Amino acid sequence: MADMESFREAVTAWAAGGPGDPARELAARLPVQAAVLLEGPSDAAAVSALAAIRGRDLAAEGVCVLPMGGAMNVGRFARLLGPPGLGLRLTGLCDEAERRYYARGLERASAAQQGFFVCAADLEDELIRALGVTRVEELVRAEGDLRALQTFLRQPAQQDRAPQQQLRRFFGTKKGRKIHYGRALVEALAPDRIPAPLDGLLTSL
Repeated sequence: MADMESFREAVTAWAAGGPGDPARELAARLPVQAAVLLEGPSDAAAVSALAAIRGRDLAAEGVCVLPMGGAMNVGRFARLLGPPGLGLRLTGLCDEAERRYYARGLERASAAQQGFFVCAADLEDELIRALGVTRVEELVRAEGDLRALQTFLRQPAQQDRAPQQQLRRFFGTKKGRKIHYGRALVEALAPDRIPAPLDGLLTSL
């Protein structure tokens, strides 16, 4: 049976230079209505977590949550999935520092830019600010990562960084950690503390 994960894999292979027919066939069979373009899997974990909290089944709604493997890939994915390709509605998150890549890529693909929501630094930064450093440290302790965090904080390179910056960097120090905390931080948020870019994205779908 065709599912959204198969479509996501087909699109990723297509963007890497593979054939486009599998993605086209799956898009029509499912059917797919929209694609949420995200820089990486930790962003996808956060989006999926918030959707679940709100009782949303994005795949059943025809929405594909798609990590692109880096912001500079947005132009390629927009061409394949937007007006020049499958004609899907495109939305997603981007970081302020990478907004220009998104603007250029979406413009070249004749895709609307207003469906993309901008994080000040990145989504982890938005989530840490929404929860507060103390609450995030409590979550790190609850997840069994306190000793790893303490070891990380003793590194000379971390001494002059603010606690929020330290936590952001810590989440990226081990494979899979950003993905894990992308979900865990969202699940810990009060409903009225959802960062505006993430809330705007889910509300727009």
